[in-house]
Amino acid sequence: MKRIFITGASGCIGHYIAETLINYTDYELYFLVRNPDKLLFNYNSRPGIHLIEEDLKNINQLSDFLKTVNIAILAATSWGGDVESYEINVSSMIDLINLLDSEVCQQIIYFSTASILDKNNKPLPEARTLGTNYIRTKYQCYTQLQKLPVYEKIVTVFPTLVFGGEHNKPYSHLSGGINDVTKWIGLIRFFKIDGSFHYIHAKDIAQVIKYLIENPSLAITNKDIVLGNKKTTVNEAVETICKYFNKRIYFRIPLSITLANMFIKIFQLRMEAWDYFSMNYRHFTYKKTIVPSSFGADDYCATIENIMNLSDPKEEKN
Repeated sequence: MKRIFITGASGCIGHYIAETLINYTDYELYFLVRNPDKLLFNYNSRPGIHLIEEDLKNINQLSDFLKTVNIAILAATSWGGDVESYEINVSSMIDLINLLDSEVCQQIIYFSTASILDKNNKPLPEARTLGTNYIRTKYQCYTQLQKLPVYEKIVTVFPTLVFGGEHNKPYSHLSGGINDVTKWIGLIRFFKIDGSFHYIHAKDIAQVIKYLIENPSLAITNKDIVLGNKKTTVNEAVETICKYFNKRIYFRIPLSITLANMFIKIFQLRMEAWDYFSMNYRHFTYKKTIVPSSFGADDYCATIENIMNLSDPKEEKN
């Protein structure tokens, strides 16, 4: 029986991965958690589910156990300050990978973020120099992976914009703030914005992870996998949201950088270096993206309309 070790189970993506592996596989599952009270899934629903209560910072204490792991799914991340982000996202993650036995471990699925990639799916230099603590440390860790002895076992997944969350799963940062976006749709609809992006639901991420586990040869031949639906423009997304709320678009004013900077000053918005870079970069799109339908499975959330229906924004349609 394969032993699968999972970090980051208390997060949005982690909950969907846990639910998928618990309900649709019979693998021996080991979840590294700091606080079991944050787990909303039923970890007593079947035999073979184990909680390891430990902090990723103390990963060296699990050295003997990690040598017995067959598959590692590394989804844990820190969004905190500079020191904590580096300690969790880089130092502890590299230490963990190095503790895995290359003779026993068959596969390592490491979660990065698509924000560190350019349009050709190559590392984006600005992610290292201008990125937030989260983005910068994800860049640093990714660029160190190829130096590790077990690099041939590692497949890196790069989620694009992640939606997800429900009554028994924590919401992603985007889904948690979607009501703030829809609150301003009455104003946003009158601006034309030059930009495009990909997105994916956490449940679809979990389906892809399960597929990669069951098809390890595919994962190894595809070292880097960007997770996301086909690209959509900001204008298309706004049109879909307006249609959802039955709001007409009478005219649209191009939102130039100058006009955007004026709004930033008027509303006294807090902007970081990465925010200004994003305003100019605009098109966070990638050469190739993967969703469950890429492997012949059904996508759970493939459109902006699906996102709106699943998110159930509180603003009333009118």
